[in-house]
Amino acid sequence: MHALPQDRAGVRIARLRRERHLTQTALADLAGVPYNTLTKIEQGRLEATPHAVACLARAMRVEVATIMGQPYKDDLRADELDVLIAPIREALDVYDLGADPDISARPLQTLREESEGLCAAVRAGEIKRAAGDVAGLIEETTTAAHTLGGSDGWLVLASLYRTSYDVATKLGYADLAQLSLARLDWAAQRASDAVFGGAYQYFRALAYLREGKLRTGRRLIDLGLRTIGQADPSRARDVVTGQLHLGGSVMAGRAHDEDQAMGHLAEAESIAARIGESPKVLWMAFGGTNVGVHRVSVLAELDKYDKAVEAADTLAIPHDWPKSRTSHHWAEVARSQMWMGKLEASFASLLKARRTAPQQAKYHPAVRETYASLEAAHRRLPDTFLSYGSWLTSQA
Repeated sequence: MHALPQDRAGVRIARLRRERHLTQTALADLAGVPYNTLTKIEQGRLEATPHAVACLARAMRVEVATIMGQPYKDDLRADELDVLIAPIREALDVYDLGADPDISARPLQTLREESEGLCAAVRAGEIKRAAGDVAGLIEETTTAAHTLGGSDGWLVLASLYRTSYDVATKLGYADLAQLSLARLDWAAQRASDAVFGGAYQYFRALAYLREGKLRTGRRLIDLGLRTIGQADPSRARDVVTGQLHLGGSVMAGRAHDEDQAMGHLAEAESIAARIGESPKVLWMAFGGTNVGVHRVSVLAELDKYDKAVEAADTLAIPHDWPKSRTSHHWAEVARSQMWMGKLEASFASLLKARRTAPQQAKYHPAVRETYASLEAAHRRLPDTFLSYGSWLTSQA
């Protein structure tokens, strides 16, 4: 038997609750989570939804990552990913030291192309490649930007800081993600680029979404929309505006504000209808497909799991859509199917998430928690179910 189900969110919630000398009734009251829901989460009979986790984390004054168990350090060590984190931290720390005399930076166009290649690698789910290459590129481009001056070098550096943010987020290092965002903002200001400024507020808002701090996250979405409004008209401005609305829709959905969630979705849908699919503009994958994927997520956040599954069933994802986004989508679908009691369909969606982007799926909290919730009913699932759990906790 694999170890994953014994390390699920419900077990951590129960442990944290007891450490604070709280009864289940007391914690349920403090968090605003129904008592029956809390007991089932602790018993492993229900997955802890992002909304419930945010409420429980706030009530116990811990980080969401503490409840979710991120980063999954033992597994990262087994996959030799943990050793890639320290070089990224070091690269982020030399941002203001000027040009490094020991580094001979290649031409800026070469650095830009390699930066774009890492963005593509992240979207393809190649997390290890991006994590391994980004630190050296950040150091080299830092020297180039300080040497050349002007906006172009800072924009390439901002893109690399965004990649370090993506890597840190996907591997569960929230503090490193926040540091990457601070550096992105620093570089974007030096480039005087309002589009990157709006994108920075979008990524910052998502960080607060993951931490369950929805009020601040929603304020950041509003700030991002005001910031991007200062940019000159362009396709990039439209993409960031649309993506901010999509982020706002999930934020409002998790806060159970249906009217605002649907309002943001409608704004994003209108922009997507006007500009079409724009998967490579700032690598945000904005367009009608992303609107559809976010609709599924929003309906799930609103606890309308039947509607979420229905929306997913009618959504056709293009074969060339970013694998990282597709894998995330299947993880979201699996969670909704599990809550509806569609266990075999939920596991089938987990398999799709794994096939699409295995490196990402292995460290996706929704994948792990949905699998842990399905484990109690594994006798009704195919023989491959337990091997999936072994894969989640094994060396790649």
